[in-house]
Amino acid sequence: MGNYKLGVEIISAHDLMPKDGQGSSSPYVELHFDGQKFRTTIKEKDLNPVWNERFYFNIADPFSLHELSLEASVYSMNKVTHSGSFLGKVLIAGTTFVPFADAVVMHYPLEKRGLLSRVKGELGLKVFLTDDPSIKPSNPLPAIDPHHNNPPPSQAYQVSAQIQKSNRSRPTKELRYTFNSIPKEVQVQQHHYSAPVTEPSRYVTDPMKPEPQPARIVNMYSSAASQQPVDYALKETSPFLGGGQIVGGRVIRAEKPTSTYDLVEQMQYLFVRVVKAQDLPAMDVTGSLDPYVEVKVGNYKGITKHFEKKQNPEWNEVFSFSREQLQASILEVVVKDKDLVKDDFVGIVRFDLNDVPTRVPPDSPLAPEWYRLEDKKGNKTKGELMVAVWIGTQADESFPDAWQSDAAAAIDAAAVSSHIRSKVYHAPRLWYVRVNIVEVQDIVIADKTRFPDVYVKAQLGNQILRTRAVQARTFSPLWNEEFMFVAAEPFEDHLILSIEDHVGPNKDEVIGRVVIPVGSIEKRLDDRIILGRWFSLEKPAMIDVDQLKKDKFSSRIHLRVCLDGGYHVLDESTHYSSDLRPTAKQLWKPSIGLLELGILNAEGLHPMKSREGRGTSDTYCVAKYGQKWVRTRTIINSLSPRYNEQYTWEVYDPATVLTVGVFDNCQLEKATNGKKDTKIGKVRVRLSTLETGRVYTHSYPLLVLHPSGVKKMGELHLAIRFSSTSIINMMQIYSRPLLPKMHYIRPLTVMQQDMLRHQAVQMVAARLSRMEPPLRREVVEYMSDVDSHLWSMRRSKANFFRFTSVFSGLFAASKWFGGVCMWKNPITTVLVHILFMMLVCFPELILPTIFLYMFVIGIWNYRFQPRYPPHMNTKISHAEAVHSDELDEEFDTFPTSRSAELVRMRYDRLRSVAGRIQAVVGDLATQGERVQALLSWRDPRATAIFMVFCMVAAVVLYVTPLQVLVLILGFYVMRHPRFRHRMPSAPFNFFRRLPARTDSML
Repeated sequence: MGNYKLGVEIISAHDLMPKDGQGSSSPYVELHFDGQKFRTTIKEKDLNPVWNERFYFNIADPFSLHELSLEASVYSMNKVTHSGSFLGKVLIAGTTFVPFADAVVMHYPLEKRGLLSRVKGELGLKVFLTDDPSIKPSNPLPAIDPHHNNPPPSQAYQVSAQIQKSNRSRPTKELRYTFNSIPKEVQVQQHHYSAPVTEPSRYVTDPMKPEPQPARIVNMYSSAASQQPVDYALKETSPFLGGGQIVGGRVIRAEKPTSTYDLVEQMQYLFVRVVKAQDLPAMDVTGSLDPYVEVKVGNYKGITKHFEKKQNPEWNEVFSFSREQLQASILEVVVKDKDLVKDDFVGIVRFDLNDVPTRVPPDSPLAPEWYRLEDKKGNKTKGELMVAVWIGTQADESFPDAWQSDAAAAIDAAAVSSHIRSKVYHAPRLWYVRVNIVEVQDIVIADKTRFPDVYVKAQLGNQILRTRAVQARTFSPLWNEEFMFVAAEPFEDHLILSIEDHVGPNKDEVIGRVVIPVGSIEKRLDDRIILGRWFSLEKPAMIDVDQLKKDKFSSRIHLRVCLDGGYHVLDESTHYSSDLRPTAKQLWKPSIGLLELGILNAEGLHPMKSREGRGTSDTYCVAKYGQKWVRTRTIINSLSPRYNEQYTWEVYDPATVLTVGVFDNCQLEKATNGKKDTKIGKVRVRLSTLETGRVYTHSYPLLVLHPSGVKKMGELHLAIRFSSTSIINMMQIYSRPLLPKMHYIRPLTVMQQDMLRHQAVQMVAARLSRMEPPLRREVVEYMSDVDSHLWSMRRSKANFFRFTSVFSGLFAASKWFGGVCMWKNPITTVLVHILFMMLVCFPELILPTIFLYMFVIGIWNYRFQPRYPPHMNTKISHAEAVHSDELDEEFDTFPTSRSAELVRMRYDRLRSVAGRIQAVVGDLATQGERVQALLSWRDPRATAIFMVFCMVAAVVLYVTPLQVLVLILGFYVMRHPRFRHRMPSAPFNFFRRLPARTDSML
């Protein structure tokens, strides 16, 4: 491992507290880290000092970095006493340290040292980790002369000799360190078969039991889900997993410790690793050999690639055979010679499966052995083969890249190796690029008889935006317009700005352009102003060079460009976000827990294709949380596939959603012709609805909306566990803003969010589709709900019914109070009068009564708390009673591909619906405008009446106790029907007569 160092660049400070009695200070900064101390120079009489000094600290143990912190204290030098007055400090946790490539200058507000300290201002620091061997730790500063720009000798620090000695005596270790450190409690291996190492050992059930009991399925319904069909409901199961049987979310019957791979059923496989061969005999007349190896167990056969004319080949390929499907006791590893007509037999090695050893991680991989080849009669022959054979589970590190016996008989082996293996994908880190186009100076055009009509076209990848056109009478047009783009790491694209002149209809000429590499753009984490820069324009390719020499082409453009790292780049629907962190790693908080997902199996899947005269499917699952996407292996020819794969994610916010989708693999045939993978269904699980530490084992219905209506495509069986590292940190999350700070201090418009989200999804889809095997674009778009913003009559109705359901409680309460006022039940009305009098006479009881009432309701509702995660609900989605034409409209392309007559009918229907919405919104606006008209003198008589009423009300309220007025008002509202009139009251009539702005509308 390299010698890692912590680099700290002290940039500047701003608005420091004056300490010298003359309205100023002489500041310097002290840095403390792991017993090492350094100090900057002193800036005389400067409340906004600039240092730009860099220091490097030794890191003794990178694994303990998350337990350390960097402290930067600002002092003001007193020349008389040669001591420093405290101006503030900054404490930076080791979990936020990032590599140099991710480091950005951050301005930290100075913190107090104690309750009585008075500090203000901020300190700009750039903190990073590096393993550059050419960089040496900083040397201690020399002794200090108080008359120079240095601190006194008492403040001269040196690196502790004991620390240096301990570093020299510490034994060297082979370490691998990743900079995005994880809290010690949840340090895990980030691969798709990992589990938290701090979890207690799990256990398996009784080893003498031949088979686990069948899972006990319990139908569970919420009040909202009870109205939908039973077949669409969630089902709780009690399966036997690696840690024992799960009942009610708890592991029971635990007797024997096993691995932490405990959320799935362990499946045993026979693994065969074919490494290489040597001294193979020549088979052809020419004395050459084209060897390959055939691994055969019963009816299952796997084949390695072949080499041409090579007697000492190296394959290093792994084959896995499911033990459940094996019906043979002998494993045959045959070496053959590739031939045009018939492959020749070279030699064979046989293994008795009863003698094959079992390997359980974390045991080291089994060492391969040399085996002498035999002929068909069992006699030793020339040549040796190096092979390793063992029994393992899907937790074996060789399993993801191994050849699968499940796919052997169905499809081509080449297609299998590239499309069916399980993989983990990491989506690229996305940034917002902010471009402020200020002005262009001294543009040159060919036609001097006209003023140019100029605009700027900004392009980043396939994102193109344009400014408004400006008629440049001074040949220096001014825009001051701001654009936002999305960029992905690594930054491969360039920002291209073209200045174009609109010379005629559909005719634009390029005046000049500038190309800016995205990687060279300055990064920022807050809303500080980015200084503008002038960029010289490049002359276009097709331009008159003589004219340019004559006019001295020196046009330039003024830009403010930055990479905004303080935002969270939205690349999925805001309702189902799986990550809310900002782009810049320096702003990330420590993780609060661990999410573990076991994808067990699927049942009752609909056949998606036909093979050998029967319906079948080749399915795989994709799970998405944060930037980590995972894909299970493809199970061939099965409508009840068993995956049994386990994955792990770090959790930073419980208000996030895990999404798991099921797809049919359509890339396994030789001629796919760009056919898309078919979506079967998906499941969403919101982490905040999960209890920490509980194992949720449920069978989720895969509900998909088709043009023919809602359809259940099968069921997906999942095991989920959310583990929290600290309940205090979990509770603190609920007091923090949902999105990063930049979303509130400099918010994006709704139009910007929609446009940028679309670009972000397309960018992620493009990057993931370039990986091997590719995660296809249709998969990424389906998992990210790319079309959730499009119009749907069904969604509009569903949202309307959701709106009415939310306010149904208020409507019921108002209806009940109306019955009280109408004396429908005199006893209830009298009791309400008594309660009303008590609250008026003792107003201090009003708020305690309300909160006590809500507390009692909460305690009562605890009995009915849901014991399972929420799932898809066809009733809430308004998917059962939807009209077929509305479904056809929802599945229509954008723009539409339907006939003009059908589009006209749908447009008229949309106008009718929008007209009713328009009327409701207009009525709400009218009521608000009438309230404003009370004092606006738009109706002078109405305003005069209201002013007289306000004057009289002020006098009455002054001389009359408030309790008396409230009692009179309450008794008037609840008066008996014999004292009521059917005509509206005077205040209501007065309010209805007030003017609104409807008269001013066209």
